[in-house]
Amino acid sequence: MINFPGKEKYDAQDLRQIVEILRGEGGCPWDREQTHATLRRNLLEETDELCEAIDREDPAMMREELGDVWLQVLFHASIEQQAGRFDLDDVADSECRKLISRHPHVFGDVTVADVGEELDLWEDLKRSEKQQRTASEAMDAVCRTLPGLWRAEKIQKKADSALPEKSEAPALVRELDADARRLGETLLRGGDTAGALGELLFDLVKAARLTGVDPEAALHAKCEDYIRAFRAAEESAAT
Repeated sequence: MINFPGKEKYDAQDLRQIVEILRGEGGCPWDREQTHATLRRNLLEETDELCEAIDREDPAMMREELGDVWLQVLFHASIEQQAGRFDLDDVADSECRKLISRHPHVFGDVTVADVGEELDLWEDLKRSEKQQRTASEAMDAVCRTLPGLWRAEKIQKKADSALPEKSEAPALVRELDADARRLGETLLRGGDTAGALGELLFDLVKAARLTGVDPEAALHAKCEDYIRAFRAAEESAAT
């Protein structure tokens, strides 16, 4: 048994020490056998739960879920520390250096006129750090585990920075109409349905981006509407 001191209020260092105890000799067998791979789903689930707390604007839930996400970060850092590759302080060091280097308008003598210029500067510095010489290299670097709609949005934004598209509604409507007809033909006659559907979804993301709509948020909102309508239909049928 490990006698951890009781406190009126624990702090960040206490949480870090508890994780070290759990993963150390005499700690918790389950915690000690975890790997990055076995914890991957936990990290995703805890992050999603934090996002739900944010959406609900629930501070108490947010505090709890932030702690759960933080715990996952500590676990992954602990695994690497035991492997002798890096520790939590190395993680903090890397992040501090990144933030300082990507904010020369705060920590240096660069001047930006507005948030738009600031974001452009961030992207330019990011591409330079990662030695991305072309827009296609930046597009290829977009995280492949992102939700598909968000990944498409980010890829389109990077493409648009190199070859800007005009946000003309009539042309976009024609494009979406052609995509829908192509999908309809594959459904009726057979063919590459996945490809036709992917093309339509990709262009729908473009429509969302050019009109300032978050495609993931729009789809989630539709899911909620569908659930409410389905529930109402069930209740109506039961009476």
